[in-house]
Amino acid sequence: MELILDYNKRYTYADYLTWVDDKMRELINGFVRLMSPAPASLHQIVSGELFGDLQNIVEKNKINS
Repeated sequence: MELILDYNKRYTYADYLTWVDDKMRELINGFVRLMSPAPASLHQIVSGELFGDLQNIVEKNKINS
């Protein structure tokens, strides 16, 4: 059975504990927000390599903030 929530309604943590389905949700200031899935491993690897490349460019060119 699908749980139907009003995204404009304010909920409590006690309400949250009664939701028994497999969707990942979070309460922010009482409002329901769907959670984004965690990034895939490949995404993390590419992001790390890109950051490293940018860091090397900054250090090589002595770029300061």
